[in-house]
Amino acid sequence: MRAGPSAAGPRPRRGRRLRAVAAAAVLAVLAGCGSEGSAAGGTGVGGTVTVFAAASLTDSFTRLGREFETAHPGTTVIFNFAGSSALAAQIGQGAPADVFASAAASNMATVTRAGDADGDPAVVARNQLVIAVPRGNPRGLAGLADLARPGLTVALCAEQVPCGAAARTALDAAAVRLTPVTLEQDVRGALAKVRLGEVDAALVYRTDALAAATDVTAVDFPESARAVNDYPVVVLRDAPNPAGGRAFVAYVRGERGRAALTEAGFQAP
Repeated sequence: MRAGPSAAGPRPRRGRRLRAVAAAAVLAVLAGCGSEGSAAGGTGVGGTVTVFAAASLTDSFTRLGREFETAHPGTTVIFNFAGSSALAAQIGQGAPADVFASAAASNMATVTRAGDADGDPAVVARNQLVIAVPRGNPRGLAGLADLARPGLTVALCAEQVPCGAAARTALDAAAVRLTPVTLEQDVRGALAKVRLGEVDAALVYRTDALAAATDVTAVDFPESARAVNDYPVVVLRDAPNPAGGRAFVAYVRGERGRAALTEAGFQAP
């Protein structure tokens, strides 16, 4: 299993294919020599399975990718982790992928409205925000109102990505106004600012704070219940390996997938 790099209305599909050449060239190095190819191990699944997934799924999906490869010998799972809005844009421009897993229904809707989904998306998990602070909470933050303290530096996700939209909903619910020092393109970027000591706090998903527990402390706040994100997943209509994509989605939705997502801190849908 290999992880790919992050990148950036319906159109006639022939035209989209032409515009996809550049995106395909970028992702070709990820796909290597894998293809749908011949099935291995009698499972009916083989070759490379390319999954575009929200950055907040990095740890749980990386684990599931390894397990999927073991369950289906001869398969290789390649991930492109990034902000869901960026991934939806790549898919709309024709980037080759088998599966899309979004951190919000709105970005998935961009893909389905364009006719790029093969069937209906299935919600596999839910996630909630926390305030991530350096381990031990040295500034003693207890809630969203504390983020507006003079001199306190805060990182947020940009509002076009799911963690940023959720943060705006939560801050509005708490009637808190603040000016972040940075707006990141995915939740891992916001979390990194805390881990590196570049900001005093960031609004991130509970799962990301849990994955970084050696470096950060998660502070819960009640308004997070107003900004819970669903995580839908779907096989893509022009998937290079549709059988592999369907098998991966089934694996994520199955017992092992549910267990991995729960252990990572996700809520059941």
